Amino acid sequence: MTKPNLEKMKQVYSETKIPGELDFVVNRALRSNRKSIRKRLYSRMVAGTCAAVLVIAIGINMSTTVANAVALVPGLEGLVKVISLKTYQVDGPNQDIDMEVPQITNLDNKELESGLNEKYLEENKQLYLDFQKEMDGLKNKKETHAGITTGYEIVTDNEQIFSILRYTENVTASTATTLQYDTIDKQNQVLITLPSLFKDEQYMEIISANIKEQMKEQMKTDPEKYYWIKGEDLNNPEEGFEMIQPEQSFYINRNGKLVIVFNDYEVAPGYMGTVEFEIPTDRIEKELASLTYIK
Repeated sequence: MTKPNLEKMKQVYSETKIPGELDFVVNRALRSNRKSIRKRLYSRMVAGTCAAVLVIAIGINMSTTVANAVALVPGLEGLVKVISLKTYQVDGPNQDIDMEVPQITNLDNKELESGLNEKYLEENKQLYLDFQKEMDGLKNKKETHAGITTGYEIVTDNEQIFSILRYTENVTASTATTLQYDTIDKQNQVLITLPSLFKDEQYMEIISANIKEQMKEQMKTDPEKYYWIKGEDLNNPEEGFEMIQPEQSFYINRNGKLVIVFNDYEVAPGYMGTVEFEIPTDRIEKELASLTYIK
């Protein structure tokens, strides 16, 4: 990389403005983080092997100017996939907050890109407001310590598929983790939904039956694992997992396999955490609309 390109990036970044839509944006954190931001950018450029360049920045609705600056660097035009927007961080005596919003960039389908980014922004705004309401309700409990953490991971990024996970960990009286996924067809620039993968709704019964089989096998081989399966508990025969939902949380992994995900307490006790099941392709291939995504 030439020195002029680096200087141009530094200038563009320094001139980036942080909007004032949210009172809780910590402006002073920008000054202390610029050095580490530039270091991260430079190390990513030198490595050149990462499929997604992450630009860590302060500000919940930051401009994509920094991403555009990176895209100007020869050889990096198509590498930027996500900008990481650091929204708010508090480490106090009674509460810990660490919220991070992903922003998709470089999609040709700008309507899809904008829709996803607005959704991610609104999710975190609402999570913050809900958490503050919880804290207000706990003000009289001196020993209460609560926290919320949000963030994301890129779980799949290949020629066809881009899957991004957003996670939320909320700690009040107990800890609850929520996982949400979005999977994008990079070639056709569309969001892949679970129903869109299949010919009809029969997939729900087939996948659910396989998940129950996996649950029973896991409990048989590992006594520490326990799932709630409808009809299996004699004390509560009507309770437990019966069937996935049409819009069940899922992603397509690096091997092209469909993975169904359940959040805390959905199908198992809290100590099990979030659980996921990789569905064998030979069990669902006759129901698939095509073999473009699932291998």
